[in-house]
Amino acid sequence: MRHYLFLAALVLTAACASQPANRVASTPLPVAAIETQPYLGLWHEAARLPNGFQRDCAHSTAEYALRQDGMLSVHNVCYRADGRTRDVMGRARRVDAEEGRLKVSFFGPFWADYWVLERAPDYSWSIVGEPSGRYLWVLTRAEHITPEDRAAFEARLRALGYDTSPLVWSARSSRA
Repeated sequence: MRHYLFLAALVLTAACASQPANRVASTPLPVAAIETQPYLGLWHEAARLPNGFQRDCAHSTAEYALRQDGMLSVHNVCYRADGRTRDVMGRARRVDAEEGRLKVSFFGPFWADYWVLERAPDYSWSIVGEPSGRYLWVLTRAEHITPEDRAAFEARLRALGYDTSPLVWSARSSRA
């Protein structure tokens, strides 16, 4: 059992170490206040910074639901260009009651930062990242976004200090 835990820790550490930081600003990231109930449900990934665990995803979804223990269940689905899917179940817990700072876990006792940096007042979109700038997702309730939406997201991300050139836009996102 210890060998498996060690191997899992080694893989997770290697994955985190190889991910470059794509945030060019040194100012601290903002964190949006979120209410749990409006955040629940299905989100479509409009864009993401490249990462090893999504390298073959043409588009992805994330679905959040409330668990009986008060945490959130996280169901991520990767839709590949060849029509196959891959999914993973995880859990999330709040770091504090007011802000959108969460911790997520897909691998046993290992937790990672998941911060809601900005969101629409009606929860129709959300920008999610973490303090180091290595990971970033633009999530929307809509399955498709317009070129105008994409341009607005790129402007918001640049204002947050991100280099938007390496972004991977979902196959379902419109081209600007």
